[in-house]
Amino acid sequence: MTAQLYCFGESGNAYKAALTLELAGYDWTPTYVDFFNGEARSPEFRAINEMGEVPVFREGDLTLTQSAVIQLHVAEKTGKFLGTDRNETLRWLMFDNHKLSAQAGPTRFMMNFLPEAKRPQGAIGWLQGRLKGAYTVLNDHLADRDWIAPGGPTLADFACCGYLFYPEPFGFRRTDWAHIDRWLDGIAALPGWKHPYELMPGNPSDRAVKEDT
Repeated sequence: MTAQLYCFGESGNAYKAALTLELAGYDWTPTYVDFFNGEARSPEFRAINEMGEVPVFREGDLTLTQSAVIQLHVAEKTGKFLGTDRNETLRWLMFDNHKLSAQAGPTRFMMNFLPEAKRPQGAIGWLQGRLKGAYTVLNDHLADRDWIAPGGPTLADFACCGYLFYPEPFGFRRTDWAHIDRWLDGIAALPGWKHPYELMPGNPSDRAVKEDT
């Protein structure tokens, strides 16, 4: 049975789940959610996920939401990417959810997809300050290792990289963080790796074309 992942290309949180599925060799297919035209807030979508968010994973009678939950399901079902120290893998998975993606997602959204007049005053700079602290922690941790957790690559790697491959600017420059830069190259070299805009449907250029036609 082919699993469905409700997602869209611009979502870094969906990318974490999609990348885990793809690298694990899972039988899955992306189902596009038109987030920017409000589909995730529609009654039909909220019947699938009351939180009104992607990603959503569906396989038979099973429905899972939140990227970390989906990642863990894939790892436990396939026996891949939990590493040799489950607690350490989970520790960094939670670090990403609370310290890294939790700041990177809103920062990137405000800087690239929200009209300037609607951006909360001072929010971007404040978030970028918190992100700098998270990048420092991650970069220092990677100084003497190839992967975040022992026995990697693990779910922690696929979570922490969730927003770091996107081209839209939000204050992250790979050249500023040598160890993160090398680590991202390592992830991109994994067999089956794909860029988020290749792995999932929908990207800013697609929307620009639709707006022009």
